[in-house]
Amino acid sequence: MKEIRFTIFLFISMIVLLLGYMYVKIQHTEAALNGNLEHLYLDHAKRIAKNIDTYLHRSIAGDVYATLRKDAKLRRRLESALEIAAAEPYKYVYILYRDANGQYRYLLDGSHEDKGFFDQKLDVDIARWDRIYTSGKDGTISHKDSRFLAITYLHPLRFGGKVQAILAIDFTSSLPQTIAQTLTPLRNTLLVIFGIFVLLSILLAYQLYLFLITRRRAVTDPLTHVYNRTFMKQFIESVDPNKYAIMMVDIDHFKKINDNYGHKAGDFILKKASDTLKAVLRNHDVIIRYGGEEFLIFLRSPGSDEATLAIAERIRQTFENTNFIYEGHSIKVTVSIGVTLHPYRYHSIKEAIKNADEQLYSAKRAGRNRIAYRDDAIKKEGSDVINIVKEALENDKIFCHYQPIYDIATKTPKKYEALVRLEADGKILFPGSFLEQIAYTTLYTQMTKRVLEVVFRAIAQHKKPISVNLNFSDITDNVIFANILEAIEANKALASYLTIELLENEPIEDIAAMQTRLQRFKELGIAIAIDDFGSGYSNFEMFRHLPIDILKVDGTIIKSLPESKISLSMAKSILLFAKENGITTVAEFVENREVFDILVDLGFEYAQGYYLSRPLAELE
Repeated sequence: MKEIRFTIFLFISMIVLLLGYMYVKIQHTEAALNGNLEHLYLDHAKRIAKNIDTYLHRSIAGDVYATLRKDAKLRRRLESALEIAAAEPYKYVYILYRDANGQYRYLLDGSHEDKGFFDQKLDVDIARWDRIYTSGKDGTISHKDSRFLAITYLHPLRFGGKVQAILAIDFTSSLPQTIAQTLTPLRNTLLVIFGIFVLLSILLAYQLYLFLITRRRAVTDPLTHVYNRTFMKQFIESVDPNKYAIMMVDIDHFKKINDNYGHKAGDFILKKASDTLKAVLRNHDVIIRYGGEEFLIFLRSPGSDEATLAIAERIRQTFENTNFIYEGHSIKVTVSIGVTLHPYRYHSIKEAIKNADEQLYSAKRAGRNRIAYRDDAIKKEGSDVINIVKEALENDKIFCHYQPIYDIATKTPKKYEALVRLEADGKILFPGSFLEQIAYTTLYTQMTKRVLEVVFRAIAQHKKPISVNLNFSDITDNVIFANILEAIEANKALASYLTIELLENEPIEDIAAMQTRLQRFKELGIAIAIDDFGSGYSNFEMFRHLPIDILKVDGTIIKSLPESKISLSMAKSILLFAKENGITTVAEFVENREVFDILVDLGFEYAQGYYLSRPLAELE
């Protein structure tokens, strides 16, 4: 039934679009016909003007006004020639000169009605006529009327090397009205049909909306507002096991909660449990109420085993560290989690879910409040890095270096990019050695918050603009976003000095959520930059939705400018796009004078790189 309704809705929508297209084409056709008509009449007027000009030069050699003033016979002969040209649609053909006071007066008038006499003043649009007189170039004056085509063609007449008069040819035509009257019935018919189909589309859309609401209720658990097993049966029929990891989450000792506090308390805990899972997970992860107190989670594209288990650990820790308050009672809740890291290794999704369920019971048998899985163990190297980061966070060994961003015009540093560093065993570690290993863990969230605290301290001390790097997923992740927002709102007075640089290393899954959250940052005075633009996904579509202020062009493009025409074309295209949309441009990885000079020629506004300055331990 849903497919039939959708097909009908799609069919009607296509008809509506077709009718709309036809209506627009009629409008364009009418405009094109009127335009062609205007060009036709104008070209003929130019030929008439050229012939009259030639004829006048054969009859007059010197001062036009003086010659015609003295020779009435010549005036009559020339006016007779003009009268021949004044035939439909060219109703008026006349020649005016400009007197010493700047007024325009008749020299000759070949019109058959409303005829002007020699030296008689005529009220015209003096500014327009003066432009023709001064420039010596032909021009037109359009008299706007949707029913008629009415244009005055002006041709300056040169004698003795200077303009002494202007030939005017007025032509009018009622053909635009005839065209409009011919097309109006068709246009009105299309509008009526269009209105009928729009109404049908609205009715069908409403029916489809009601159907979707009903269907959503059918696949949603009424208590927790996550998906139910009905949805699960439909979902596992089409799900791609390569794109998900699977978790089974169970609330420990849930029966005791019901026994000690009552079933209403149990329902309360189930609601809060679903809210907690939604807060930790991303919008495109799928949460299903699998049993009484069990939740089945399909985790979308976690990226690695470490990332999957880190998310599971984040869920476990969040429950462990949260007090659920029910009617004045503080209820401690823990969860056990079973994980299937690689569903595609199983014969079916059902088997992968069964494995997650088996791992869940392994976690419960091992003492609850823990995670169990039966895939390859995490590399020891990853565990070592996690311990190093933990120690650095605990001992305040997280700090930043700052790379200056130069104003190319003044060659002076105007802002800085914060680069996170970590001290361990007397050595300084760079992001490449620890960020990937802590991604999707609570350590990453703590690290992000700590970096913002360090940057705001530097801003407070030096009052210099500083940018920090984040991923798109940092903004869509509810927990990380909440921590970022908390750190910013704690430093509202300094927020206008901060720029958030978003790294293009992943597609945007939920553009609407990203737009809303970035707009929140903008309201706090923060600028938004896209880092490494030109690499990664480089999706221009995002500029229609996201409030982007700055484009940082990828270093691979900038470094290859001297020898790569492709890179040069890319840089020019990005610059043109940015300038037309009021977006500031920054060139990254400027490593020598040759590249810098090219950036100056191209018109980049800012640049950073080792040629200008290496990262500084302290702000200048």
